[in-house]
Amino acid sequence: MSQNLHERFEQTVLPLIDDAYTLARHLLRDEHDAQDVVQEAYLRAWRYYASFRGGDERAWLLTILRNCCYTWRGGRRDAEHVPFDEELHGLDASSRYAADVRAVDDSDRGSLEAVLGRLPAQFREVLVLRELDELSYKDIARVTGVPVGTVMSRLARARERLRRVLKRSA
Repeated sequence: MSQNLHERFEQTVLPLIDDAYTLARHLLRDEHDAQDVVQEAYLRAWRYYASFRGGDERAWLLTILRNCCYTWRGGRRDAEHVPFDEELHGLDASSRYAADVRAVDDSDRGSLEAVLGRLPAQFREVLVLRELDELSYKDIARVTGVPVGTVMSRLARARERLRRVLKRSA
C-alpha cells in the first residue's frame, strides 16, 4: 500500500474507532467481544481500503463493523468461554486505577445502556447509529442495508419503546 493511502486511512478511518466501538458494544452487549470485533473490522477495513471508492468513510466502516458483529454473534454460539484469571489476565495497579476512574465516568452511560439493552437489536442498532453516532437517515440506511423509510419507522418505534421503558423505570 502506498504511503498516501496509509496516511489517508489514519486520518479518516482511525478517528472513527469510538463510533465503531459504541455500535459494536450495543450490538453485542459485551465490551470484550466489542473490542475484538472492532479490531477485526479495522483489519478488514484496512485490507479493502485500497478498493474503497470514496464517499463517507464512517458509513463504510460501520457497515463493515455491523457485518462483523453479526458474523461474530453467529459464530460465538458454540464458542468455548475462557474464565478470567486476575493474576494471568489482570492489569497492574496504575492501569487498575485508570480503569476504575473510567468505570465511574461510565456509570451514567451504564444506565442508558441497560435501558437500550432491553430493546430488540434492530431498534437498538438504529438508535445508536442516529443518537450516539449521529449518522443521517441515509447513512443509517446504507449501514443497515434497509430503505430510508424503514430506518425512519424503526427509529420512531425504537424511540417510543425507549420512552415507555424509561417511563416505567422512573
